Amino acid sequence: MTSVAPPLPYRVAGTRAETADTRSIELVPAGPGLPPFAPGQFAMIYAFGVGEVPVSVSALRGPHGGVVYSVRAVGAVSSALYRLQAGDTVALGGPYGTGWDLTAAAGQDLLVIAGGIGLAPLRPVVHAVLEGRDGFGRLTVLVGARTPADLVYRDEIDGWRGPARVAVTVDRPGAGWRGAVGVVTTLLDRLDLRPERTCALVCGPEVMMRHTARDLVARGLAPDRVQVSLERNMRCATGHCGHCQLGPLLLCRDGPVVGYDRVAHLLLVREL
Repeated sequence: MTSVAPPLPYRVAGTRAETADTRSIELVPAGPGLPPFAPGQFAMIYAFGVGEVPVSVSALRGPHGGVVYSVRAVGAVSSALYRLQAGDTVALGGPYGTGWDLTAAAGQDLLVIAGGIGLAPLRPVVHAVLEGRDGFGRLTVLVGARTPADLVYRDEIDGWRGPARVAVTVDRPGAGWRGAVGVVTTLLDRLDLRPERTCALVCGPEVMMRHTARDLVARGLAPDRVQVSLERNMRCATGHCGHCQLGPLLLCRDGPVVGYDRVAHLLLVREL
């Protein structure tokens, strides 16, 4: 795990609406900055006077050179972050946790599977692979969302087509939707999967990750070739409070990204 610096003040350089309840926030240091984040790691973002929440990095470099986080307004703190405007200040702590192991995927086909806002922690991986195509085999991105209106980074996803194989599905189609309908695992049937040379990175709701990882293993991927990003109730982000414990793991310290071979049996335990 990367050494952790104290929380520092960061200024909002810009925001971008992704969906009706999700906004990307680009943050630049208001003074000295934190160490660089790796794809898959998270920060603790503090909204002054409200509280703090863990948020995974969704882009390592935004339009103004800052780090980007995508926030869905679901509680008091995330709603306060959602309302931030350019020029506002927050406190940022991190980097915390483990990132996606792209070293293990070097030279391999890479399969990125995201459900809903789970695309945010995987987005920097897609950026990194597209910028360094010679280091990987085929890149495939599968995205699922509840409805077309819930798709994040929709314009950007369209731009990935060509350099990557991209497929998108929704649970409930709206008027004018001409894409696939169904859970994201149904997209696996369309793939020419080469399990012996494929690494898969999966992030989304826990039930989605559980079924997706099982399906991938059933199709021939070794469990240690499947990485998942898990989430429990992270509070301290340093492995001291125990709120994010999952069996022997403290996910803020030992995760959030872990190999499916380590957690397959643990994913059978529902979060309290």
